[in-house]
Formats: sequence, C-alpha cells, structure tokens
Amino acid sequence: MNQQASKRGLLLVYTGDGKGKTTAALGLAVRATGRGKKVLMIQFIKSPERTYGEKIVFDRLGIEIVQKGIGFTWTKTPEEHRVALAEAWRFAKEKLLSDAYDMVILDELNNALAIEKFPIDDVLPLDDVMDTLQKRPERMHVVITGRSAKQEIMDLADLVTEMKPIKHYYEEGIPAVLGVEF
Repeated sequence: MNQQASKRGLLLVYTGDGKGKTTAALGLAVRATGRGKKVLMIQFIKSPERTYGEKIVFDRLGIEIVQKGIGFTWTKTPEEHRVALAEAWRFAKEKLLSDAYDMVILDELNNALAIEKFPIDDVLPLDDVMDTLQKRPERMHVVITGRSAKQEIMDLADLVTEMKPIKHYYEEGIPAVLGVEF
C-alpha cells in the first residue's frame, strides 16, 4: 500500500432515502476520536434549541458538535432558513480551511444543497462548497451526509454509500423513537 496515499484525507458521502446516514457518520466520529483524532460535526438542519442524543454523548466524549440549523424546512420561513444556511456555511468553510481538525462531518449538507422550495445558491453556493472541499488541508477527512447528494459531490468523493430503505417502522405508524432517531 502506498504510505503517502494512506495519509491523504478522504471525502466520504452517505446519501439515499434509507435510515443510517448520520448514524454512520457518528460511528466514524467515535472511531476517529478513539484513535486520538480531533473531530468536528456540524449539523446543517438540526437546531440547538432541541436536544439530540448525539449531542449529549459527544459532549461527554469531548467530540465537538455544533447545530447550525433551525429545524426542518416546513417549520420555518424561507428567509429564516436562508440566514441559518448562510451562517452554517460560513462557519463550516472557516473550519474546513483552518487545519484544526482531522475529521469534519457536514451532517445533512446534502439535504441543504437539495432545497428547491426557496433559493439557496447565493447563501450556500455549490461551487463554493466544491472549491472549499478541494482546498481543505490534505490530511483532513470530510464526511457529508443527507439525502439527494449532488452529482458533483459524489464525483469528487472517495466513497459514496447510498442507504436504501427496504422496510421502515414509520410505514406502520411508529413515530420517531427516542434513542434511535434523536
């Protein structure tokens, strides 16, 4: 194995309509932290006004996690989302270019980039995302989660995994479960 190649940061994408995208990223964060790596998870949709199990445990483990969203698109106005997305991207870009982390997880960035109900390209431009990903420190791993990954991001990625639903308890009327979804 090429020793130099094994030290290059990877771009990992978890996408698709099935459950497990964020969960996979959480597992990578725990694994990397266990190996002494510095990890940051930025959540683009989840709001700091709600409590999530991953935030509780990451605080205990010393893994930095920041919610920059304001919740799901149907609960807020387009302008509220645009402001939050602009701030989330500003923050993420700064961290991606800082060389302060070994791994940065951009949770639900794919969802944010796929919003079509209101314009987002001026506050979260795909070209700027692509440019930033390419300019990040060479050793930095980046994980991007969320449905509807853009083809450009998948083309740039080293790994793309599509989560495909086969069966889900939502179909039986079971709502989100504490400790499983949040």
